[in-house]
Amino acid sequence: MGYGKSGQNARGLLTRLYSRAFVMAEPDGSNRMAFVSIDIGMVSQRMRLEVLNRLQSKYGSLYRRDNVILSGTHTHSAPAGFFQYTVFVIASEGFSNRTFEHMVTGIVQSIEIAHKNMKPGKLFINKGNVDGAQINRSPYSYLQNPLSERERYSSNTDKEMLILKMVDLMGNDLGLISWFAIHPVSMNNSNHLVNSDNMGYASYLFEQEKNKGYLPGQGPFVAAFASSNLGDVSPNILGPRCVNTGESCDNANSTCPIGGSSTCVAMGPGQDMLESTQMIGQIVYQGAKELYASAFQEITGPLISAHQWVNMTNVTVSLNSTHTAKTCKPALGYSFAAGTIDGSGGLNFTQGTTESNPFWDTIRDQILGKPSDEIKECHKPKPVLIHTGELVKPHPWHPDIVDVQIITLGSLAITAVPGEFTTMSGRRFREAIKAEFAAYGMQNMTVVISGLCNVYTHYITTYEEYQVQRYEAASTIYGPHTLSAYIQLFRVLAKAIATDTVANLSRGPEPPFFKELISPLIPNIVDRSPIGKNFGDVLQPVNPTYRVGEVVEVVFVGANPKNSAENRTHQTFLTVEKYEDTLETWQIVHNDASWETRFYWHKGLLGRSNATIHWHITDTAQPGIYRIRYFGHNRKQEFLKPAVILSFEGTSSAFEVVTT
Repeated sequence: MGYGKSGQNARGLLTRLYSRAFVMAEPDGSNRMAFVSIDIGMVSQRMRLEVLNRLQSKYGSLYRRDNVILSGTHTHSAPAGFFQYTVFVIASEGFSNRTFEHMVTGIVQSIEIAHKNMKPGKLFINKGNVDGAQINRSPYSYLQNPLSERERYSSNTDKEMLILKMVDLMGNDLGLISWFAIHPVSMNNSNHLVNSDNMGYASYLFEQEKNKGYLPGQGPFVAAFASSNLGDVSPNILGPRCVNTGESCDNANSTCPIGGSSTCVAMGPGQDMLESTQMIGQIVYQGAKELYASAFQEITGPLISAHQWVNMTNVTVSLNSTHTAKTCKPALGYSFAAGTIDGSGGLNFTQGTTESNPFWDTIRDQILGKPSDEIKECHKPKPVLIHTGELVKPHPWHPDIVDVQIITLGSLAITAVPGEFTTMSGRRFREAIKAEFAAYGMQNMTVVISGLCNVYTHYITTYEEYQVQRYEAASTIYGPHTLSAYIQLFRVLAKAIATDTVANLSRGPEPPFFKELISPLIPNIVDRSPIGKNFGDVLQPVNPTYRVGEVVEVVFVGANPKNSAENRTHQTFLTVEKYEDTLETWQIVHNDASWETRFYWHKGLLGRSNATIHWHITDTAQPGIYRIRYFGHNRKQEFLKPAVILSFEGTSSAFEVVTT
């Protein structure tokens, strides 16, 4: 979920996805918070409501709407299907209750683990610049901001990383949260393997460093690399070029002479997207590692949380002492359909479009009806392509009710924003919230933006960026004054925290929880094995011997990996195991969360499928005897009986790895 590209379906696994939860509380345990960074594209409102409901069932009023933040890392290579608003349901090709349940269960479980593992400790904060990992993918938009404002900054991206370090009273490492503005789109829209992208790779490196001797996803230390104001920030640092000529297409419309916007693509620093993911992740990890090692500024003081639900379609914004404006009902502009240099749209749309097209308007009017004059006027200069705020069947197409939330830990204010702020939007936002705290006696607050939290509302550009209608502006769904509205709303929360009047804040209008959602078009079918074969049997064996740098490949009789979300007998699809002579046992050295392994699922006809497992042997591999095991689940259904999910496993023959 992220690119919205038809046909980009999952066909395997590069890395497992995780929910990383951190629970922090004052010494008496009364005031507390849970911050959860999740390896998904974004948090859906339905997901948050269900997580809060389950937490209330287990813990009563301990974890609530005001003190729980759910934040998506924004990987574009995670499953879709967990949304309730129709735009996202269409992009997901339906609502998958199986995916939704699996994600909600994992998020709640991560909070439960953090809750159980709480111990007295200390928090430290540090911040510093990380260079070489990002570019601004809409520099033309950025240049629309006032020169006097731009001159205050040395870059058109936020290079500053902020980290929160957690240790116990003995100084032993417990965990880390890093906030850094970068899109996890090193894996491009041709990818079909589920993975956590560059930020996930940074987490992987940090956790492997701290959890020596543990497999990925295991061990006591947890490192979250959370999203921030990443709206116009790309990791594809070689910039946009025309794929057919190699010439730069870093222009106002991101177009090429031949092929238009579809051939203007930004590339990462590596030879392929996998190498780019690792290179960018390595830079981000290294920056966090250095900041973590030198984090000595302790966070002390009270923990305070504030939250409101707000109808974002009708916020009156004070522009100055004499003028006001309003937010709009949601709508997407023409340039939304153009996509970005990180992944273009499939049709002939162009970024920077400020005029509507009669052809597309006619098609829209025939299928969806005409947008009202009111919504078209409100969104100007955006030409409205889809008037989502006026479409309500089968359910509303976009959210009206949105979360605004701040949690302060002493001098640190974590602002949970429901979308993707651009670089300059984030700078204005942080500055305004810091000034509001200061105006009411809370001086020198550090304000961090935690992105893609609680509900997804696309992008938030500045008013000036909005005028030129590149992708980010066309996706600013509540109109040109969206940023001003969020600043105003979050200032209310900051003032309430600073003046100890949080209890007086209204809850606001509660968001809906829709139940009858469009199901996926792909049915669940029974898995079948070839005649004379069983699930897990080897179809293509391994070679007897491999050298460092080579790839081990083995093919098994497979079954649909989705079944493993319903029957969780196995916690991994694969293991690489080494035989230890001294112990006379097989020891697991890699699982499906390891970056050295790949799991591919090849769907055949009539329920048949194959599973291919690759192990890329790195120079850290020890010589010896190895084997690869496959763990799966098959769907079986007998006549007039309900389907059952059965576990199975397969094992390759043993093979030798040599280093010379």
